[in-house]
Amino acid sequence: MFLSRSVLAFIFLSSLLLFPANSIRLFKAEDESDLFMEAPVYQNGPHCPVLGKDTLICDSSVVHIAMTIDPEYLRGTIAAIHSVVKHGSCPQNVFFHFIASDSSSVVPTQLTRIVKSVFPSLSFKVYVFQKKLVRDLVSSSIRQALDNPLNYARIYLADLLETCIQKVIYLDSDTIVVDNIQKLWNINLTGSRTIGAPEYCNANFEKYFTNDFWSNPRFSKVFEGKRACYFNTGVMVMDLGRWRQGDYTREIEKWMRVQKDKRIYELGSLPPFLLVFGGDIEAIDHRWNQHGLGGDNLVNSCRTLHPGPISLLHWSGKGKPWVRLDAKRPCSVDFLWAPYDLYKFHGYSRHRQLDGFRFDSL
Repeated sequence: MFLSRSVLAFIFLSSLLLFPANSIRLFKAEDESDLFMEAPVYQNGPHCPVLGKDTLICDSSVVHIAMTIDPEYLRGTIAAIHSVVKHGSCPQNVFFHFIASDSSSVVPTQLTRIVKSVFPSLSFKVYVFQKKLVRDLVSSSIRQALDNPLNYARIYLADLLETCIQKVIYLDSDTIVVDNIQKLWNINLTGSRTIGAPEYCNANFEKYFTNDFWSNPRFSKVFEGKRACYFNTGVMVMDLGRWRQGDYTREIEKWMRVQKDKRIYELGSLPPFLLVFGGDIEAIDHRWNQHGLGGDNLVNSCRTLHPGPISLLHWSGKGKPWVRLDAKRPCSVDFLWAPYDLYKFHGYSRHRQLDGFRFDSL
């Protein structure tokens, strides 16, 4: 069940006393077992089908979730996993596909051990994304974090994941799910639509592309006859079967090559998704991506929640909740993230006084 504003406010007040936060920067291999607390065990409800654990990876009735995993955002990834299994009706029938970079300072086997130590019964697999796939395609954007090659791994999910996997939910590592993930999984992609996501048609769509793009008919005609709207690629339901049939990875790569030559946008991996899918996505209820909680891409600013029910919170933007909490300058919405944080605090009181904290009103 989604969280109402009164419940979110309760979490906010409770977390002030129970969940001070800390940050993960760099860690050594011998420290990996001490990074996080073990999560509580969340079991299937009585109505959930009993599935064979060894065959989950290719079971179409399982909820498949893909996320990137790396040292910088590891704490966010762990919190996101925790939120999914905590609120899911059938948490044992969820399979996570984690994408790690081949150039990471922490090797995939270490990341596997960390996830396993926190979630011993979790079904998951860690895949390796080769940076060379996008080395010559990524161009600089308005924020350095957006230039990380791993940020482009979502484009290659159809290639990375087993071909038996026909559908997946992609989640950014700075998200928290406060509803039953099965509801998002059950959304049908109608017609020939390949991805589903909340659309924001009131946003200024033109700002996502440069004047050189809009002034060139060869480029701008891609949106002719379409009602293209902005959508955030941090939360997507993806039909990988249709993606493979349409060879959409290559389509996105074509626009990335144009960008290298002509500079038609400024914002990382989002614009090529808009170019390929804008005006032809399954519009999902906005409750599934309460995004922008990290401010905008240049300024770490506090944002308030949008009106309406909430199923997923997303700290897209420059500010991340664990960083702001560590700095003792959190925004009120960051305390909604804190109850899912499983980071260990050695010698750190969970009941520490709040002196020195400054936050805006909820």
